Amino acid sequence: MKRHTLVTLLGLALLAGHARAQPTAQPAVPTLDSRLTGDLTPTHDPVIAREGDAYHVFSTGHGKRLIETRTSPDLVTWTAGDPIFTALPAWAKEAIPGSDGMWAPDISYVNGRYRLYYSVSTFGSNRSAIGLATSPTLDPKAKNYGWRDEGLVVMSTKDDDYNAIDPNFIIDREGRHWLSLGSFWTGIKLFELDPKSGKPKDPKAKPVSIARRPAPAGGPAPVEAPFIVDHGGYYWLMVSYDYCCKGVNSTYYTVIGRSKAITGPYLGKDGSPLMQGGGTIFLRADLQEQQRFRGPGHAGWLHDRDGKDYVVYHAYDKQANGAPTLRIAPVTWGADGWPKAQY
Repeated sequence: MKRHTLVTLLGLALLAGHARAQPTAQPAVPTLDSRLTGDLTPTHDPVIAREGDAYHVFSTGHGKRLIETRTSPDLVTWTAGDPIFTALPAWAKEAIPGSDGMWAPDISYVNGRYRLYYSVSTFGSNRSAIGLATSPTLDPKAKNYGWRDEGLVVMSTKDDDYNAIDPNFIIDREGRHWLSLGSFWTGIKLFELDPKSGKPKDPKAKPVSIARRPAPAGGPAPVEAPFIVDHGGYYWLMVSYDYCCKGVNSTYYTVIGRSKAITGPYLGKDGSPLMQGGGTIFLRADLQEQQRFRGPGHAGWLHDRDGKDYVVYHAYDKQANGAPTLRIAPVTWGADGWPKAQY
């Protein structure tokens, strides 16, 4: 056998042995986000709840569809339903002239009825209001289904230093009821509620400040969309930083901080306070040009009955002209006690 032939054969044998020694690459497991299908757009500011075997998503209304609804049997396939309202309540028209929409709902189950808090405003103004509607069920096919508007909850005007939109309801571990809210201005506020009415316990009480983006006088201070989760002996506050509503140019992202007390202070993993624009990034904007979804934010939360946690949010789809799109990601809790979204 010629020498160069022997060398070639030896080389091929070594390569074959190397190939056998390498572990077979496992295909990536598709994320829940990548498997979502059905009526996913337009979805802005989603929240999620489960009743029986059905999952329900509520989101900002579009046109005469005041509060969009979607349902799914499995968190994967989504079907759009009828809107909650098709016209603003009379009190909202009077309180917020020029508004014709309902934004950023929140859903919870309290004392035998579902509570849907919603926002009424005009873009860029803090003349805003949060209203409340209730229903005994989320199932439109049920005989007792029907939303009853309960009127005004909180209102802000140009004389206030906050903006009464983006509500989120929570009951703390002592049984007290709270509503967080806020967008820009001096940030996120927390109001204690009367458990029976779902409205402020003391209408004259000053709200508690729990998150803020400090800025020079007259400068933008983009923080909004609070959502508080109770887990592991801490309250976890998610807020969205920077700018939504610009399609693929949106710079929205979501940070999270935790506190032993529901009233704060909320701190990121590095100790940075949310009252100083700190926190830990939870949902990050896709910055690379090839990435499809931009500006993930306005996060909601589902603690499912099997113990699993999910974060629901919207992001802007580069492949669909920047359409705001429903996104859902499982959440795992690390050894350090902090959550991570699997998206």
